[in-house]
Amino acid sequence: MWLLFAILSAVFAALTSILAKVGINGINSNLATAIRTVVVVLMAWGMVFLTHSYSGITEISKKNWIFLILSGLATGGSWLCYYKALQLGSVSKVVPIDKLSIVITLLLAFIFLHEEFTVKSLIGCILISIGTLIMVI
Repeated sequence: MWLLFAILSAVFAALTSILAKVGINGINSNLATAIRTVVVVLMAWGMVFLTHSYSGITEISKKNWIFLILSGLATGGSWLCYYKALQLGSVSKVVPIDKLSIVITLLLAFIFLHEEFTVKSLIGCILISIGTLIMVI
């Protein structure tokens, strides 16, 4: 089931880029990000209430709160930079650079989460980096 959700995530992420490029035409990228964020917040809380997941909110630990807040700040920073980059550059160049987050994520997961970093992971990171370079040149 995770594979289906991962594929859907990729499809929605692709749509996000195309729709955002059209949507930010002529408006401030920070304002566009704020509008998008409100929609995401409404959707997320809608799913919480639709699935009756709200009961667990009182059980969230202090550590979980801290890291979820930090993750939210990182997401906000990413979105603000992404929208500004989309406004200033072409989608075909911004998106591949943004996807270098895969390489950075794997490296951070190895360093901080002590996840396995295999030869296969290294080759994948190198190929993603080379592919990104080829796409943006």
